[in-house]
Amino acid sequence: MRRLRILIVDDDPAILKFVQANLRAEGYETLGAMDGAEALQIMEKELPDLVLLDLMMPKIDGFEVCRRLREWSPIPIIILSARGEVMDKVKCLDLGADDYLTKPFGAEELMARVRAVLRRTKAISTQPTIPCFTCDHIEVNFTQRQVSASGKEVKLTPTEYNLLKELVLNANKVLTHRMLLGKVWGPEYSLEKEYLRVFIGRLRRELEPDLASPRYILTIPGVGYQFRVPRQRQEVTAGSLKTAKE
Repeated sequence: MRRLRILIVDDDPAILKFVQANLRAEGYETLGAMDGAEALQIMEKELPDLVLLDLMMPKIDGFEVCRRLREWSPIPIIILSARGEVMDKVKCLDLGADDYLTKPFGAEELMARVRAVLRRTKAISTQPTIPCFTCDHIEVNFTQRQVSASGKEVKLTPTEYNLLKELVLNANKVLTHRMLLGKVWGPEYSLEKEYLRVFIGRLRRELEPDLASPRYILTIPGVGYQFRVPRQRQEVTAGSLKTAKE
């Protein structure tokens, strides 16, 4: 069985060594890079299962690495940074990062975050009992793990896909913040409402025709979110969850 490979990108040799040692002790294979340019080359060549990414680095910083990686790959990214400001966290999540861990951090917290992100990635392979969900121009093919809008494929990260899957499989139901965070991220993320806000925004940018007035992914103030099937009824036809006009 192939060991999972994790790329650590940090220009501090001590942190690089610390993180690699802890990951190897848990059975992971590790790759290392000390600047953004080297990291992008390794990502393209080696296709790691996870990237641990520092923000402040020479040549190309972590923000730009994150942006460039998301142009072609859904490889999960955990940011490791001494910058703990909320705006930095939001910016990274908006660029496509899956998690954000502020330095200094302990080995136990690091490994918990790694396990959580890899668990979410693995969850994609767990198939629902229906092969497809269709609503207007949106289609989620669970068998092929593909999402399309108006006939064009939508590239989602593993976390984005898992969040959308929970929403559409519970269409027209209100899912609380805690429920979604626990199901998609894990119980240890039950208070991270900011994560939900950012990822819901990312899904809306891909699926909603009008961001100013969302039609499908709705915010239920103070409670959570809902995927609403507008003025339609849901019906199961030939093993697929579809929607039809009243």
